[in-house]
Amino acid sequence: MDVSDDTDYAATLTSLSEASVRHFNPYTDVDWEAPIFSVTANDPRWVLSTSDPLGSHPWYQAQPLDKQVAIGMWRQANMAKVGTQFEGILVRGLLHYAFWVPNGSPEYRYCVHESIEECSHSLMFQEIVNRIGVDVPGMPRWLRVLSPVVPFYAGPLPNAFFFGVLAGEVPFDYLQTNLLREPEPRSIHPIMQDLIAIHVAEEARHISFAHEYLHRRVPRLKWYTRFWLSLYVPIVMRMLGQAMVVPSRRFFRQFGIPRSVRKELYSDGGESRQTLRDMFGDIRMLCDDLNLMNPFALLMWRICRINGPASRYRSEPQRTNVATSVPAA
Repeated sequence: MDVSDDTDYAATLTSLSEASVRHFNPYTDVDWEAPIFSVTANDPRWVLSTSDPLGSHPWYQAQPLDKQVAIGMWRQANMAKVGTQFEGILVRGLLHYAFWVPNGSPEYRYCVHESIEECSHSLMFQEIVNRIGVDVPGMPRWLRVLSPVVPFYAGPLPNAFFFGVLAGEVPFDYLQTNLLREPEPRSIHPIMQDLIAIHVAEEARHISFAHEYLHRRVPRLKWYTRFWLSLYVPIVMRMLGQAMVVPSRRFFRQFGIPRSVRKELYSDGGESRQTLRDMFGDIRMLCDDLNLMNPFALLMWRICRINGPASRYRSEPQRTNVATSVPAA
């Protein structure tokens, strides 16, 4: 699709591209060998914050310090691995999309800039996993199996792809932003705090692009395409959101976490379900703007158990003290 005649959109893409020129480099802008960044066993800064559903649970708080630290390191390393894997899917999809844009399109430059930034994030996340030294799986198995196929959607189904991009980026942004908003002193290792701040700053551009893209494209779709898209959005949000928030069964087995604790925290009535609802307020706002909240779509949001009020503006803070899952990066 030629966007050269859309001056506002082109100006936005130029602004985002110029900002991306000044992206960070994970091996020149981060002093990985600084003593404050060292990763050591039994460091209490790896203990899960009380903003994490598990971190606030009496069972976790009753465990010995070394076990709390081990659980915290595994959780944060696994979230970093999820980040590495998701960024890989995203980069492949962006380059596949950019392959088909016409010459002179400002979308080409921006998509390649974003791909470069996401590669830097992948290096950063994997460096964290390596330094923590825990062999974690990252994404659920079903998502790892499907990962080679997902990028191909960016060519024939770009709107579905970019909603999928938001389904992966928004949970990370929500969890990380909430962690940075916690009052001092935070229970977070310095290496995590600094890298989360970097990631949040650069992801803001990527989320902005996806919003702008969908605002330009979705209203031009035929009514039946918009209808199917309205049903697809809550499904992909729930699937990827759960992959970010809910730990794997392997995690619970490895640390001997009782099934009753898992059910209490991650059942449909648990705290993680409220987290899933809260983290997609921005997406519900976007769908409202795009007229994708028809009665059938609203029903699908309820079936997926991520219905709720729309945000008034992007990254609106939660007005209630709802526990959230702590990300690794």
